[in-house]
Amino acid sequence: MSTNRPFVLSIAGFDPSAGAGVLADIKTFEQHQVYGFAINTANTIQTENEFVAIQWTDLDFVLQSVQKIFSSYDIKAVKIGIVPSLNYLKAVVFLIKKLSPKTKIVWDTVLKSTTEFDLLKIENQNDLVAILNEIDLITPNYDEILKLDSKEKSIEVITEKLSKNCTILLKGGHHPTEIGTDYLHTSNQFFRLESKNAKIHPKHGSGCVLSAAITANLALDQELLTACKNAKSYTENFLLSNPTQIGYHYV
Repeated sequence: MSTNRPFVLSIAGFDPSAGAGVLADIKTFEQHQVYGFAINTANTIQTENEFVAIQWTDLDFVLQSVQKIFSSYDIKAVKIGIVPSLNYLKAVVFLIKKLSPKTKIVWDTVLKSTTEFDLLKIENQNDLVAILNEIDLITPNYDEILKLDSKEKSIEVITEKLSKNCTILLKGGHHPTEIGTDYLHTSNQFFRLESKNAKIHPKHGSGCVLSAAITANLALDQELLTACKNAKSYTENFLLSNPTQIGYHYV
């Protein structure tokens, strides 16, 4: 296998429509000229408009696959998508860090599908904090970040608390007043990432594409802020690619 491109890994669900999950991640990786591997956390029955059912992959099977991939290849960055529980996520993240402490990890905090199908509930805040301490970036939207701390109702308070453990890219797709404006929060500062295009076409899986693009950029040794800015531009091109819910990938 060629070693001209850095190796990246998507650990996420399988979406038959290829708009989200590992198929969307692999498309994004290829456009960024990184070599993508994939491990399924779940099989789903869905289209770009409807989420019907999900069948989770056994954790031990996923961990065996992680072990095999990391023993065979130098994985520079990992994107994690849907998982059924914090314990599941914790086992995956801690194994990655045990096998390769320098590998960057991006968690796209998908807590429910766009059709309101619940995927993950945050039941133990201590477990969440322990996980975030091992992750480089999470990418929640304005709905998801509220679910990361059920005891708090203020997005600002939650962001301030969690950014002490992990950098947060707060996606602006659901922003009440600044739609499309993202905010990158580190432990001591934040950056405003404005949209370059006001008129876009919403897409199934756009959050997956953004987090995968960031993961690819980190594997290409881009600094985190630059990686997020470039990924945002890539995702906007994806959103502008056509008027349907399924987007086209190109740089």
